[in-house]
Amino acid sequence: MHEMGMCDAIVDAARKRARGRPVSGVKVRIGGHPVDPDVIDQGVRLAAEGTEIEGARIDLVLEPLSVHCRDCGGTTPVGSAAALAACPVCGGVDVETRGRDDVVLESITVAAGREVVPDGEAASVPDGEAGSA
Repeated sequence: MHEMGMCDAIVDAARKRARGRPVSGVKVRIGGHPVDPDVIDQGVRLAAEGTEIEGARIDLVLEPLSVHCRDCGGTTPVGSAAALAACPVCGGVDVETRGRDDVVLESITVAAGREVVPDGEAASVPDGEAGSA
């Protein structure tokens, strides 16, 4: 199952960015083929057990690929692998995929009191506010 490998990679990237600090939230953008958000959420939770990411809120932003048909001009989101081979609207096979096929860790929210700023230095955050990294 490639989803579990993706979930392990998400947790690894979040742990590197957290540098040992407890994490309360993770935002991930997934582009490409359709994925089940519940499967990804559960996979990240399993991969995070026993780490500083355990229990963090998982915010997924899903951006599926779309298929553009050169025959009818229609563009539709990909709902299955079959849609990559033929236009779901007219059945034409002169199609191209559009969109990103990647996984990006957009941000993490760390425990109150510390925040990672763009130059990589730690900065103070007023008590009660969480920082994003």
